[in-house]
Amino acid sequence: MASKKKKSAAQVQQELRDLAKPTADRPPVDMNKLYVRAGGILAVGWVLAAIVTSYAHVRWPLGVAALVTVAVAAAGVWMIRYVKKSEALGAILRGAETNEGRKEALRKLETEFKKGDVQATMARAQLEMQEDPRTALETLESIDLGKQMTPVADQVRALRASIHLSLGEAQKARSLADQLELGKQQEPKTRAMFAAVAGEAWARTGNGKKALEILEIFDADAADMTEMRIQILRARAFAYASTGDMKGAERTLKKLADTNINLLAMFVGKKIHPLLERAAKNLLMRSGAVQRKMVTKRM
Repeated sequence: MASKKKKSAAQVQQELRDLAKPTADRPPVDMNKLYVRAGGILAVGWVLAAIVTSYAHVRWPLGVAALVTVAVAAAGVWMIRYVKKSEALGAILRGAETNEGRKEALRKLETEFKKGDVQATMARAQLEMQEDPRTALETLESIDLGKQMTPVADQVRALRASIHLSLGEAQKARSLADQLELGKQQEPKTRAMFAAVAGEAWARTGNGKKALEILEIFDADAADMTEMRIQILRARAFAYASTGDMKGAERTLKKLADTNINLLAMFVGKKIHPLLERAAKNLLMRSGAVQRKMVTKRM
């Protein structure tokens, strides 16, 4: 049987970039359900207002019902626009599979959305971080978090923290992670992403116990966590190493290696827990997937 062909550093780095491509697909929002629920609530509100008006002979309940109806209608218009924009951005990101596709996606984000559009800015950063994390950070830092709703501001913080972690800047990531309100996000995958980012940041700055407490809430192998599996396992590996549980760290590294051996390159480099780096190197060298010289120097 022919031995596996060893991969060059450039090939390994390209595979890691491919694995890090942004996943823009999300379950579509069921607008019909939202319409039905909103309509039901408004209907009950109007009935109650009519009853109170009839028995108490006052008209203010009808005025309150009217104001609530206007507010709900305005929220509905905002939601429709938000969903449509999200779908448009998702289509753009899905087309960014190649270098040419990425360039075209960046051009569309520049020309088809208003300057300062937060959703478009975040999408742009996700594309930039594949090639130039520093540029992606600058893009995200241009967003004024003080003007954003908490869930949106936290998404920006989480993205910035994840980039700092990829650059080995754990303390900067920690300062952002500490501001995340993990319970405010309604979407399960978003909560898992926040937990993975915060968990890794805590683990790499000396609080592995806290990291494990939040990470163990999520089952990385669950069907609905497929997109987040790598991030959760990566964070767990750091958390186990931080608490001195190297058996746990090695089990987690093995899971990552079984997914793609080149994922272990994330744990080889500066500012990585030395025992975790050694375990990753051992797995890489035993696999024969990369050249020994690459592992012992830097991948």
